[in-house]
This record gives sequence, C-alpha cells and structure tokens, in this order.
Amino acid sequence: MSKEHAEIDISITRWVDDEPQPGIIEFEFDDRFGRKWKFHEKQALVSGEWLDAKSTYPRKGGLRCLVLSRSCDEEGRLIAEVDTDDGWLVESLEGTCRFEVLASQLLSGDQSD
Repeated sequence: MSKEHAEIDISITRWVDDEPQPGIIEFEFDDRFGRKWKFHEKQALVSGEWLDAKSTYPRKGGLRCLVLSRSCDEEGRLIAEVDTDDGWLVESLEGTCRFEVLASQLLSGDQSD
C-alpha cells in the first residue's frame, strides 16, 4: 500500500534561537477550523532559504506530512487529515501532530511504499 506525502503551506513567523545549528524558527498554519497551530523547529526542515535573526519575517515555507485521508466537509470543501510526525517527528508547541487542513493548503504530494 502506498503512502501519500505532501507539504503543508506554512508561514515562518520569527527566528527563535541560533542553537542547535542551523537554527530554530517559529512557524504556523491554520487548520480547517481556523485554529492557528505554532511550531518551533529547525529552519532547514521547512525552508530551502538560509534564514537567521536578521531575515525579514513572515516568509513562506512547507512542512512535510503524511496524508492520512482526503474527504469533503459539511460545506463541500476538500479537506485532508495529515500527520506531521511521519518521518521528521514534528509536533506543534502543544504536542499535536495530526491535523485536518483544507486540501488547498497542501503544496505538493508524492506516493511512496
């Protein structure tokens, strides 16, 4: 059975710390219910740009995730249930790794076994 991976469109909001290298940033995204989720993680996991405390924020980024399911909500919007713990072990500041997002928030996807 193949797995679908994608990237959630995120906003990198600020620099947090220089250590550990290559540095920690704060980023966020809203789930399909409008709740904002915040994360602190190594900047290299969500951006190909070299970022630091002097960079201008906010910036765009992408958080890799496993797509668990796709469906439509009661308003007819395409939604996806995703897991950010798969592979990179990324959790929100509250310790959450499963989210329901709008499918339009997913930047790209690939299939793997």
